[in-house]
Amino acid sequence: MKTLQIIQTVSKIAGIVCKVISVFCIVGFCLCIVGIVSMAVGAPAMQFGGVTFESMMQHNTEMSTGSLYAAMAAGAVVCAGECVLTKFAAHYLTRELKDGTPFTSGGARELLRLGILSLCIPVGTQVIAQIIETVFTKVMTDVEPLELDMGGSVIVGALLIVLALVCRYGAEMTAQKPAENLPQDPAPDA
Repeated sequence: MKTLQIIQTVSKIAGIVCKVISVFCIVGFCLCIVGIVSMAVGAPAMQFGGVTFESMMQHNTEMSTGSLYAAMAAGAVVCAGECVLTKFAAHYLTRELKDGTPFTSGGARELLRLGILSLCIPVGTQVIAQIIETVFTKVMTDVEPLELDMGGSVIVGALLIVLALVCRYGAEMTAQKPAENLPQDPAPDA
């Protein structure tokens, strides 16, 4: 039972981490949107000592205006996708804590869904971010290529799918075990 307590403790900690990451993703999404709006509305007009906000951004980040727009738009998409993914992860962890064990059929199903989403959501956000970059490249002349790498999510998704299979097997074994431990009916007298 000590191992189960460790699993439950790790699940509690992971649930807290998921909530924190979700908040950071929401904040990141909002900041990206605010950045896009402020660059579009105020960057060329705002001046500090004769220097525009836009030129300060370009100087400090060493990125062109088009690259800044593309990076913030892609950042908003990635933050939104990761927020959705952490919500699904938190939902699974809450269920696991409620069930008291990872070895339930429903929990294994949710873990499988989380693994599939861990594969699909980051790949989808990367595709959308690349589309955004292409659109900005067509509209603006000074957009540098974005370098997004969601390769780690493929590994995490595959590991979660394998873990779901292990949890499903554990649920099947747990379901069979009580039946094996039941006392056998005495053989009928012939």
